[in-house]
Amino acid sequence: MIVLGIESSCDETGVALYNTAPWESGQPASLGILGQGLHSQVAMHRDYGGVVPELASRDHIRRVLPLLDQSLTEASLKLGDIDAVAYTQGPGLAGALLVGSAFAKSLAQGLKIPTIGVHHLEGHLLSPLLGPSAPQFPFVALLVSGGHTQLMLVKDIGQYELLGETVDDAAGEAFDKTAKLLGLDYPGGAALSALAEKGQTGRFDLPRPMLHSGDFDFSFSGLKTAVLNQVKQFEAKHITNADEVAQFHADLARGFVEALVAVLLRKSEKAIEQTGCQDLVLAGGVAANKQLRNALNASALKHGFSVHYPPIALCTDNGVMIAFAGALRMLQENNAATQSGSFDVKPRWDLVNA
Repeated sequence: MIVLGIESSCDETGVALYNTAPWESGQPASLGILGQGLHSQVAMHRDYGGVVPELASRDHIRRVLPLLDQSLTEASLKLGDIDAVAYTQGPGLAGALLVGSAFAKSLAQGLKIPTIGVHHLEGHLLSPLLGPSAPQFPFVALLVSGGHTQLMLVKDIGQYELLGETVDDAAGEAFDKTAKLLGLDYPGGAALSALAEKGQTGRFDLPRPMLHSGDFDFSFSGLKTAVLNQVKQFEAKHITNADEVAQFHADLARGFVEALVAVLLRKSEKAIEQTGCQDLVLAGGVAANKQLRNALNASALKHGFSVHYPPIALCTDNGVMIAFAGALRMLQENNAATQSGSFDVKPRWDLVNA
């Protein structure tokens, strides 16, 4: 079965084609990736310091058809070879989601094939199965994607138990907001991590919110505020030496990353301990973060569990994860695809009830 995946939840347009044959025969799931195309809108939104929903929706409309052509060419397939269409149904920006839904449903109607709506976070959660080392069910998943930071117990495909989540700013939001405070361009997550590599540890003892809360919830708004206070105190000194300013920014970035990673690490360790699972999955855009990966790898080695990541190219939003998640859902007898023509989207959608 060949599934077309369409991702349009925010500021990336992703299209991909996935063949379920390798998965069904027990071969590495990555062998099923036939072709893909991805366009990021980062450059377009940078001037505004964040995603502009109307511009995002319009750009998805412009990009989706050329990306489909690109994917088909790479896979050496024709439209008629597609057996089903999976699309991101939510959560995300309503207008952006509607573009993907309308395109998926219209194409499926024309080809007389079924469609299936996919939860965006389920795409991220299952993407490590496409990596070189796939986790075994059940496993714990740390999802750090955009506005979401969650710890999930994954019992099987479609069987998810929420262990904890952020009560305010998510990790990705904290990264971007802190980067802006330090004068870095949007989106600043990757730039902030690179800057932290140049910083000295120990100069700033920033708070580690909810580290000892006794549950699996997160909070990062206080950490962001602590960074803001440090910036204000430094600016009040009116220091103009460029080297000193640069070192301040690097050291503060280092303190921020260390504090955030410490919280994510500790909560993940406790989740592994409490559930008895032997596998931890890190998925979502922040899954590409070098410092977090290093910390989790060291912990896994120390405590005897395994940690799994999606391929770096699949950490950010993409069509492959949607095609893959949709394909796995369709292979389950109780999750049949639909031929409904309604353009149904769910901007707010609980993964546990997906």
